Order: sequence, then structure tokens, then C-alpha cells
Amino acid sequence: MSFSLDLSGSPAHSPREKTRGRLLALPAVLWLGLFFLLPLAIVFVVSFMTRGTRELFTFPLTLDNYLRVLGPVYRPVLLDSVWIAFVTTVICLITGYPLAFYISTRKSRFMQQFSLFLVILPFWTNFLVRTYAWRLILGNDGVLNSFLLNLGIISEPLTMLNTDFAVLVGLVYGFLPFMVLPIYSSVERFEFRLVEASHDLGANDWHAFWRVVFPLTLPGVIAGSILVFIPAIGAFITPDMLGGTQGLMIGTLIQGQFKGTGNWPLGSAASMVMMVIVMGSLLVYTRLSSRRG
Repeated sequence: MSFSLDLSGSPAHSPREKTRGRLLALPAVLWLGLFFLLPLAIVFVVSFMTRGTRELFTFPLTLDNYLRVLGPVYRPVLLDSVWIAFVTTVICLITGYPLAFYISTRKSRFMQQFSLFLVILPFWTNFLVRTYAWRLILGNDGVLNSFLLNLGIISEPLTMLNTDFAVLVGLVYGFLPFMVLPIYSSVERFEFRLVEASHDLGANDWHAFWRVVFPLTLPGVIAGSILVFIPAIGAFITPDMLGGTQGLMIGTLIQGQFKGTGNWPLGSAASMVMMVIVMGSLLVYTRLSSRRG
């Protein structure tokens, strides 16, 4: 295998090797183009079209769909989706960071692996089945209300199902492992001798955590936050099953527009708006990661 050396001193591949690399990457490029870029382009075009009387969409092209999504009718749904996804991310961070820290600091390798196994164990069950289980737990005649009634803590069932509270519970339960695993990876690589050095310099545990531990494990926090926020903002199964009409989010709005005789152009416009939010989140993650690097 021949190679040459460029002016920077690094090996430069021959034209034959470059051609071979392009051929190897061709199936992946075709796959992404056919099943990602092409559908995305179709949704983008449909978002500017008009809902037809007989056809799902037709001409002329218009901006009315985006104006409706960003207008007073659907804007609250969009803002609620961002807010619920943000709160879900914060709750997952508050609960997931201590859990990840606890798992990564176990001296026994078996305990670390077993704890991680328990974290990812829910993934062995279908997400739809797990969401149904929360309906049984949070319903008026569910497990939680029955338990509280039997203890005499409440005199009548609490309304927990079909509320934002139920949606948050379902989202936190579903996406918590996505927060725990990146933070666990960051904490596991952390050099704890830095904490001992900070103590030698007069810092207490609280200052050592905020000045040493947290900044050096921040990449895991940022990665976990992105992994939770992005799927949470587009979730539709959890809001639909646990929130009902009170838990309407942009994901359920999009799903409803593509079902039956829904408004495909409006659903496409909502999809593109959600994608812009997702891309903005990824841009923030990239900028923060580059600064940390």
C-alpha cells in the first residue's frame, strides 16, 4: 500500500485509496439520502402547500401554515412543549446526577455493572407497555390513589391522569437513563485526586464540588441534557396517553395532523418548526462542547 507525505508531515492517501474510501461510504450516503434527506425535503415542500379538498395537499404555495403554527392558536402548544421538555431535562439532571455519581464511585466493579444494568433494565420492555403501566398507577382507581386512600392520607382520589404532572412523570421515567449514562461516563473518568488537592487548599466539600467536580463533568451533563431535551420536545406517546387533551404537545399535534383526514401541510410546517428547535439545541451543544474543548 503506497502513501505519500504532505508538507505538514502527515501521511496523505493515494487517489486510489481515496476512491476506495468513497466507494465504501457510498451505501451509507445513499441510505441517508434516500431515507433521511429525501423525506425531509418532501416534508419541507409540503409545509408550503395548501390543504386540498380531495387531495391531501395541493398548490398554491403559501406561508399560512407557518403563520398558523406560530400564531395564537398553536403558539401555546409550542411554548408548552419547550417548557415541559425543559422541566423534564432539569428533573432528570437533578435526579440523574447523584445517581450517576453514586454508581461511578462504587469500589466494586460488580456493583457498578449491576447498577447500570438496573438503569437500562426498563429498555427491555416496550415503551408503550411501560406508559400503559403509568396509566394504571396514576388513574383515579389506580395503585397510587388506592394506596393513599387506604392510608387515610386523602379522602378522595387525586386527579393525576390527563395532567401535565402525569406527562412529566412519564417523560422523566422514560428519559432518565439518557441523563444517567453520559454523566456516569464523565464521572468515571474524573480524577478524584483533584478533590483531595482542593481540600488541601482549604476548600470544603461544597466548594470542591462546584469548583472542581461539576465543571470537569460538565460535558456529560451537557450531553445528557441534549439527549433528554430533544426526544422530550417531540414526544407524542407519553403526552397522548398520560396527558390527554390537557397534555397536548407539538409531537401529538403533528401526529394528529397526519392521521386520517388531517392537515398534512400544517403538520409538515409544525415538523419543520420543531426541527429548527432541535437544530438550535444541537448548535448550542456544539458551541458549548467546543468551548469546553
